[in-house]
Amino acid sequence: MASVLDNPAVRRLALPISVAQYHSLGHAGLIDQETELLRGVIVAKMIKSPRHSFLVQILADWARSAVPAGYHVRQEQPITLADSEPEPDVAIVLGKPSDYCDAHPSSALVIIEVAVSSIEIDREKANIYAGCGVAEYAIVLHAEKSIEVYSQPTANGYASMQRLQGNDGQLLFALLPKHALALSKLFP
Repeated sequence: MASVLDNPAVRRLALPISVAQYHSLGHAGLIDQETELLRGVIVAKMIKSPRHSFLVQILADWARSAVPAGYHVRQEQPITLADSEPEPDVAIVLGKPSDYCDAHPSSALVIIEVAVSSIEIDREKANIYAGCGVAEYAIVLHAEKSIEVYSQPTANGYASMQRLQGNDGQLLFALLPKHALALSKLFP
């Protein structure tokens, strides 16, 4: 099915919405709860497959064991940015959960997304996360049994990307140097 947004002339005329407008639409029940706001565009979230849920659970459990003092782990919860409100699968954010009773965090130390059927969207999120200063971002690529780890955020995206491949490797973030996760736990 062709989309009107496939036409560049129409796409240029599309009007983005703000985070506040997105919240208003959500509170009014006018948009589905299974959405994210990315660069002013409401995007439907992918249905979570059993594989996606498995990988998110393994990663969240690992992150909770690795989280440094003064941070906590959020699982599939929003981060509010200037023109976006993504819901990363796993995020390590500053502070404690009670710090976010009235507002979502505006950045994170580390974000991990699991891409079973959403690789294009998750790669697009790299620019969004870099722009808000997320130090390290990883995309778990189930089909390829690999992980892309992005670091060195700039206003235009990440300056560095490393690809981890195979079951004998380890996921290790520079910001969590003592806590490696064996890829064999993600790709049995």
